[in-house]
Amino acid sequence: MPKLDLAEVPVKAGSIYPSPYAEMMAGRSSLRLGQAAGLTQFGVNLVMLEPGAVSSLRHWHMAEDEFVMITEGECILIQDEGETVMRPGDCAGFPAGSTNGHHFLNRTDRVAKFLVIGSKAPREVVTYSDVDLRLEIEGGTSRFTYKDGSDWVGPR
Repeated sequence: MPKLDLAEVPVKAGSIYPSPYAEMMAGRSSLRLGQAAGLTQFGVNLVMLEPGAVSSLRHWHMAEDEFVMITEGECILIQDEGETVMRPGDCAGFPAGSTNGHHFLNRTDRVAKFLVIGSKAPREVVTYSDVDLRLEIEGGTSRFTYKDGSDWVGPR
């Protein structure tokens, strides 16, 4: 595989979240580097957050490990125990099954970027800490539910 040309990797914007959560992801985009390189066993994404943007809803993974390294700018890591400032070179790991939900917020006036590396489990469940929402992924199919497993039809 030749060196990736980042200018040729499509920018992915938006979210698979249902409304109203999808709209909360405005200002977040990513480059799917692992996909562009043909990787299948783990994902590698370069996430870009515009000023004021958030990376995701605060969440945790049942089956997948996740690792993050800030590459540019400054983000706030928000977890159960509070906020941590993250700057270039700072790293954080989120082991599968740890229920300490996390996400990143850009409170600065310039773009922040971070690399996310995560495993690709054949079956995954993502739980969103602050809202009644859960995502089940299996065989390439995604399904949103409430935390009790019932079909998601909108915020309650």
